[in-house]
Amino acid sequence: MFSVNDLVVYPAQGVGKIEKVESQDIGGCSTNLYVIRILNNNVMVMVPVHNATNVGLRPLCTPDQGEAMLEYIQDRSDFTGYTGQNWNRRYREYSEKLKSENLQDVAYVLKELILIGKDKELSFGERRLLEQALHLITTELAFCLSSTPADIRTRIYSFFDDILKPAEEESVAE
Repeated sequence: MFSVNDLVVYPAQGVGKIEKVESQDIGGCSTNLYVIRILNNNVMVMVPVHNATNVGLRPLCTPDQGEAMLEYIQDRSDFTGYTGQNWNRRYREYSEKLKSENLQDVAYVLKELILIGKDKELSFGERRLLEQALHLITTELAFCLSSTPADIRTRIYSFFDDILKPAEEESVAE
């Protein structure tokens, strides 16, 4: 499915590069493994080739999919507003979505947390999830759109100028 030097996405970890495919003896059986270096932290991950799809390993999104994801993040029509749902329940739900191989699930968490932050201060855990979602999205989109994570972050923040600007101005005034 994948070859050496392919860029792939490992759920909840982000973009990685397949360094090699090697065979190891595990429990008396020879198993082929993808050896993947996660680019943001140089962590090495080994994924059995036969199990790659089950763990959610996937290729980077295409440029068209990347642009569609940015449009999805910008679109607020599916946001119903802060419902007062228990933060712990939201945290568990969002944590699961960040582990998904579906990039739209990650984008959903990012958009929801930014918009919820408009109505209430996010808890420490929610802020961490927001940063994780932002990192996962910006890193993948930077690769697929031939950009930088900082440029993608700026583009995403521009979608929420009406929400994020006052908070930035308040922190500058302090």
